[in-house]
Amino acid sequence: MLRLKLSCAAGLCLAAALAPILLGLALERGGGGPACFRFDCVRVFVSSKSSSSSSLWWLLLWLLLWLSLLLTVCVGFCGLFSSLLHFMLPRKRAGEEGEVVEGGESGGEGVGSSSGAASSGGVSCLKKNRVGCFGPPELTATGNGKSNADSGNGSSGSGSGAPIMALGGSMPTDIDEDLHSRQLAVYGRETMRRLFASNVLVSGMQGLGVEIAKNLVLAGVKSVTLHDEGVVQLWDLSGNFLFSERDVGKNRALASVEKLQELNNAVVVTTLTTKLTKERLSDFQAVVFTDIDLQKAIEFDDYCHTHQPPISFIKTEVRGLFGSVFCDFGPEFTVFDVDGEEPHTGIIASISNDNPALVSCVDDERLEFQDGDLVVFSEVHGMTELNDGKPRKIKSARPYSFILEEDTTDYGAYEKGGIVTQVKLPKVLKFNPLKEAIKDPGDFLLSDFSKFDRPPLLHLAFQALDKFVSEFGRYPVAGSEDDAQRLISVANNINESLGDGKLEDINPKLLQHFAFGSRAVLNPMAAMFGGIVGQEVVKACSGKFHPLFQFFYFDSVESLPTEPLDLDDLKPRNSRYDAQVSVFGSKLQKKMEDAKVFLVGSGALGCEFLKNIALMGVSCGKHGKLTVTDDDVIEKSNLSRQFLFRDWNIGQAKSTVAASAATSINPRLNVEALQNRVGPETENVFDDTFWENLSVVINALDNVNARLYVDQKCLYFQKPLLESGTLGAKCNTQMVIPHLTENYGASRDPPEKQAPMCTVHSFPHNIDHCLTWARSEFEGLLEKTPAEVNAYLSNPVEYTKAMINSGDAQAKDTLEHVLECLDKERCETFEDCISWARLKFEDYFTNRVKQLTYTFPEDALTSTGAPFWSAPKRFPCALQFSVSDPGHLHFVMAASILRAETFGIPVPDWAKNPKKMAQAVDKVIVPGFQPKENANIVTDEKATSLSTASLDDAAVINDLITRLEHCRLKLPPGFRMKPIQFEKDDDTNYHMDLIAALANMRARNYSIPEVDKLKAKFIAGRIIPAIATSTAMATGLVCLELYKVLDGGHKVEDYRNSFANLALPLFSMAEPVPPQAVKHRDLTWTVWDRWIIKNNPTLRELMQWLQDKGLNAYSISCGSCLLYNSMFPRHQERMDRKVVDLAKEVAKLEVPSYRRHLDVVVACEDDDGNDIDIPQISIYFR
Repeated sequence: MLRLKLSCAAGLCLAAALAPILLGLALERGGGGPACFRFDCVRVFVSSKSSSSSSLWWLLLWLLLWLSLLLTVCVGFCGLFSSLLHFMLPRKRAGEEGEVVEGGESGGEGVGSSSGAASSGGVSCLKKNRVGCFGPPELTATGNGKSNADSGNGSSGSGSGAPIMALGGSMPTDIDEDLHSRQLAVYGRETMRRLFASNVLVSGMQGLGVEIAKNLVLAGVKSVTLHDEGVVQLWDLSGNFLFSERDVGKNRALASVEKLQELNNAVVVTTLTTKLTKERLSDFQAVVFTDIDLQKAIEFDDYCHTHQPPISFIKTEVRGLFGSVFCDFGPEFTVFDVDGEEPHTGIIASISNDNPALVSCVDDERLEFQDGDLVVFSEVHGMTELNDGKPRKIKSARPYSFILEEDTTDYGAYEKGGIVTQVKLPKVLKFNPLKEAIKDPGDFLLSDFSKFDRPPLLHLAFQALDKFVSEFGRYPVAGSEDDAQRLISVANNINESLGDGKLEDINPKLLQHFAFGSRAVLNPMAAMFGGIVGQEVVKACSGKFHPLFQFFYFDSVESLPTEPLDLDDLKPRNSRYDAQVSVFGSKLQKKMEDAKVFLVGSGALGCEFLKNIALMGVSCGKHGKLTVTDDDVIEKSNLSRQFLFRDWNIGQAKSTVAASAATSINPRLNVEALQNRVGPETENVFDDTFWENLSVVINALDNVNARLYVDQKCLYFQKPLLESGTLGAKCNTQMVIPHLTENYGASRDPPEKQAPMCTVHSFPHNIDHCLTWARSEFEGLLEKTPAEVNAYLSNPVEYTKAMINSGDAQAKDTLEHVLECLDKERCETFEDCISWARLKFEDYFTNRVKQLTYTFPEDALTSTGAPFWSAPKRFPCALQFSVSDPGHLHFVMAASILRAETFGIPVPDWAKNPKKMAQAVDKVIVPGFQPKENANIVTDEKATSLSTASLDDAAVINDLITRLEHCRLKLPPGFRMKPIQFEKDDDTNYHMDLIAALANMRARNYSIPEVDKLKAKFIAGRIIPAIATSTAMATGLVCLELYKVLDGGHKVEDYRNSFANLALPLFSMAEPVPPQAVKHRDLTWTVWDRWIIKNNPTLRELMQWLQDKGLNAYSISCGSCLLYNSMFPRHQERMDRKVVDLAKEVAKLEVPSYRRHLDVVVACEDDDGNDIDIPQISIYFR
């Protein structure tokens, strides 16, 4: 609406400026007297003339006058249209100068037409109705002929063609927090702002280049320029998810730009299709080359390295199952945050007056400090000399103490309190240019310690490949032993020239594999390296996280088939999978096409998996099938990572949209999309036959319980499970392979430590405690209590009966809350809601604190004589409400608006006006407060409830029910409340406003640093930090393992579990852990084994079958019921009964029609009386 008003005002001003001028000219032409019109910036003098005006002039001038008025209406309409676009589309961002440019306009040359044709300068920009269109920085000219971007630093000039912000935007640091919330949790606002000002070049639009560009567009850099001089070939379709067979013959960059632009309307995506010169690199903060020869790379890198300021240069390649990255961020590159972790803190318990001093901390949490860390002290009582904010070095760091390298002998004696916080300092890295680093690469970044000698060999192999291509003008032919031998010869010559750096063994077999696949860009490798390199570009543009320094090499030759490859099997077949066939052969390709795959989840991981599966050709044959299920719908916050979705898909089912998008990548994909949650309640959908027919299961889930359920199913039906997960810049993968590895549930992370209830409710000492309390209060006030009210009103008799039967303290508390809500706290007007909110403020932040400090004064002692308010407890202070305090007023506003919503009361417009809200709050009468004697405040850290039972609970409950019935009779007919379910991702619903206000006011009570609404959303909303780069890397690694699973025959040492932290960067890959084996006589089994007995046996036949194996069964159970136990003589009568009949009779087992068996658990011992754990036994009766 503001945009509409501003736009209309602009139109009116323009009309007001033009109308008098035109009118004056009309008067002059019409024979009027002298007229003089004066304005602020225009003076028009019209003198009288004796000549008469022609009718044509008169008509023309009046026409112009009316056109000026019409312009007012048009501009106003544009304002309305821009307002609609503002809410429909992701917002474009503000540039450094804050000027506004609307989509589709461009101030310079080189902008392509809507058809995507390249201009004479080789630059094209897609023009669409939904997307602003701008040329690259160097070609978007301003009115005075200057470039709109300063060389190399991404700052905007004043040209009208600059891609600045969304229609009507105003703030130069505008961040769409709804869209980027998960990414903001990883990077923070400052890093995002740096990204928003960064222009990036990606050269080479084959599979790797497009993966990098995708991740950068999703991250939200200012602009991405796609460079490629080549055309799409059928060969490219196995690596690039943007290409289709219709694109064959088109320029690769032009074929990519439209779909990349759709990923994020706030990023300007342009193309460059002519030869690139080094001078053009000055318009970018970072440049990435995915297909460039070594000499040209050295030339470009030298230019970038010496440019002022330096341009970050990245050279990366994927050649079959081999990949490389080289980074050069200049002679001096500053890393502002090396790991992205929050500074570690500790709560001080004591500090000695020594040289050096010993600092001890409370055992609430282990310290994460390391020797050599710098720390600062605050809130220390007694030894106040440490509160000067000066960083101090520590040593001898232990879980709960450390040595401070300082003499504190003459300092004041430590009394109490104090927080110690780690100081994170910037780090300066000095990169070597490529021409030096290629000769002296230094230490390589290792990923697999079983291949510690591999990086130097691959460093040699990539140089040999460059020379091969330079000499022959092509890549080695897949399956050509002659070409492979030529490459090996080149590598050998380079190795001989290295002198002391010569490698002892150049591994000809490995180099042959390298040569055969050197032309292929495999999708899993492109996805993995696209994630790594995309993250390196983010580091280059922002200084966030430690860059890769400087070479990284990786290979996955273990993914090759176990059987020797027939060289003829590698030849192209004029198929979209030819690149993949050139590495793995057509036999494995056929297996992949006929695979039956179950993908569980279609969120961030699921979208990446669907793209990879489609490109690899998995489930694309006539016998293949991919089943994907997800019960979630698309939200705006998904769009920054889940790249198969668009803004117009918001609200639609994830699985359906994702499956449709995957079929557009590869129309041959046979996919069925379901919206079912995978769990016990859907076993009629995912029945035994479904699981038995699967080739492999891929998890793309975001919670442990669902993972454990799928793991149990895969264990039961002996199906491979490929597991992965991400957390911010971290990712991990786990391969669960039948009989080769342990299952997912065999090892679990320890549960997260939960703060004691008494800490959260009465003794918080960090903002997490405050936010946990705030979330709990929000749900109690606005969701649980209104829901209880409705439950009571819907069926008063049954509800009160249930409460009487319960008869405990919790039932009493629930009834008290329901009665309060319908009696003294019931709201009928919005003013009632304001009064309720104001009194809640007084209750929460004043009265409760007064009661607490009355019960436990500052000098209170424990039963042992120790100070009650010792660390980590913080002594609180009551707040004095003031309408002049924005935090106080914002709490009342948010609380009253949400309270009104629960009662169905309309919210007046003035409610969001601080001045009028303050006036309304001032009218609220706040009663005085008198602390209670002997108030019961829970201090036991082991307590699980704040409710305390008493002998008269039943009597109190009966009284409450009686009073509740009187209230009910006074209510309007059909009265119901509207419970509010917490929704963190809607910034207009006041949910997070109230939670942040609750938490921050409580933080003020306890002198805890407050947080902004975004930080509050991360903690209270339990938002999992997520970025596209780690997701892409995880799925790439999993799909490299998928080759092994579908080929079959690989050993456990061929598989890899992995962990990566792109922030450090750290890559760690290792063999999976084999399952634990149990041996008995000549039998061996693991958790993967399930014993099967067919032909519907009796109990006696089952026990005899076990006895034949030397196992004596003494207990047989089905579910939670005993079918047989040797201790019960009457169970002997069951020996000749069918096991299935016993299960139906004793265990009340209902066997679905689709199930052909039941499972029993048997406890056995050997002949010596030793217990033997045996596998689960399945009894088949159909």
